[in-house]
This record gives sequence, structure tokens and C-alpha cells, in this order.
Amino acid sequence: MDRSALGERRLVRRLFQLYAGLALYGASSALLVRSGLGLEPWNVLHQGLSERTGLSMGVVLTALGALILLLWIPLRQRPGLGTVSNVLVIGVAMDATLAVVPDAHGTAVRVALMASGIALNGAATGLYIAARFGPGPRDGLMTGLHQRTGVSVRLVRTSIEITVVVTGFVLGGTVGVGTVLYAVAIGPLAQLFLRVFAVPAPGEGGTVVARRGRRRAILRS
Repeated sequence: MDRSALGERRLVRRLFQLYAGLALYGASSALLVRSGLGLEPWNVLHQGLSERTGLSMGVVLTALGALILLLWIPLRQRPGLGTVSNVLVIGVAMDATLAVVPDAHGTAVRVALMASGIALNGAATGLYIAARFGPGPRDGLMTGLHQRTGVSVRLVRTSIEITVVVTGFVLGGTVGVGTVLYAVAIGPLAQLFLRVFAVPAPGEGGTVVARRGRRRAILRS
């Protein structure tokens, strides 16, 4: 197969991963909402704002994502297709899933929804990040603040997530065991699924996603 055909297949795969990942991200977040056992940090804030404004969580997520994109201007961050799609797709997928999945009743069902939501969220993260179409608005905010302030990414991310969780909780968002389990599990899950869904760059057999000293983590497709 010639390079042009390979390039087209690679692009189709990347686009599929982007939109499948974003849709799955919204759906998996909705499962966490229905479990009632706690949400991921940003969705604690989205739920709190939804409770206060009467808007759906998906609409709040989309509107807040658009506002965060405005903060990219002074931070000198450049959005990509994935950034804009993140704003538009996740909220729609979340609201669509919330419309068809009822609130859970019974401990077993709630735990199953929570576990499924966390696992699928990890898969969704791996799908859309591996597509390499640009970071989401909230990730760009984190990296932009890191670049402009010189503060470590870890500290910036921790500070942002503590702020949004506390604010969301005060506004009425759900914080619980699911929030803690999500925080513990999402990193390893995302790394696992980045390996599974990695799209090699043209002419390469893998993608380097992490380096530390002389060691490399290579993602093979």
C-alpha cells in the first residue's frame, strides 16, 4: 500500500478515535452521575453549576469549556480540532446518556455504574488523546498556566482540581467514593489505554509518550 493510502487510513483512524473517545467520555461521565457515588473533579463543578442554574450538565460543561477557551488567549495556547470537538461533543454525549439511563437504585447497581464509568472514562481518555488532535480546554488551561508561571504541571493540576472540587461541592455537586477512586485509577487506566490505542506517526512503529532519563515508554499499535 502506498504512503498516500496509508496516510488516509491513519487519518480516518485518528478521526474515529477522536470522536469515539469524546462521545464515550461524555457517556462514561453520565454513568458516574447516575451512580450517585461521586464524580470526577470537573464534573463536580459542572453538577453544582447545573443545580444552581437549572441548565443540564451537558450545557454547563459546554458553556464552561467555551469560557475556558477564552482564557487560552492570554496564556497563548492554540486550540486544535480536538480542542473544539471536546467542547462540542462531550456535553451532547453526556446529556444524551443521562436522558436514557435512569438513576441507580440499590448498592450493587450503583457500584457497577461507578466502576463502569471509571473504566470507560479511562478508555475514552486513551482514545481521544492518542488521536493527537490537540488537548481539551481544561488540559490546555493547565499546560498554559504551567508555561506562563513556571509552576510544575503537577502542582498546577492539583491546585485546579482541588479548587473545582471544593467549589462544585459547595454549589451542590456530588463528592464521594467515586471521586476518590477516579483520582486513583484514572492515571493508570489512561496510560494503559494510550498504549492500546496509540497511532504511530508516519514512518514510525510506535509513539513515545514518556521519557525519563534514558528510559522510554514506547506505544506500539
